[in-house]
Amino acid sequence: MTNNEARIMEENLERVWNERDPATRLKAIEKIYSPTATLNHVGDRVTGADAINESVSITQKILPSNFVFTKLKPVIINNDIGRLVWGAGPSGQAPISTGMDVARFENDVITSLYVFLDS
Repeated sequence: MTNNEARIMEENLERVWNERDPATRLKAIEKIYSPTATLNHVGDRVTGADAINESVSITQKILPSNFVFTKLKPVIINNDIGRLVWGAGPSGQAPISTGMDVARFENDVITSLYVFLDS
């Protein structure tokens, strides 16, 4: 069970947060998230695949086009909750910012994702 959830969190980082094409990203969101999933940024909460896709697009527009999200530590799963520590920065360089995603799972999909940005 935990290996599958860890894989899903890693796929989320790569296929959702690092995907620049909204149509391709939406297909990944529909596979990785439940239809009623929520994405929770500090001060913002959206529900559903289209809203999650739009929220990721907005985040990507803020970042330089050469920024990528990378996993900094192994994913940790505790029952139906997962944690992934990530960095963001220019591809191939040390991250400029760091944070973590905390996901809740049901039936092998993410039902809620909380994004924390380190200050």
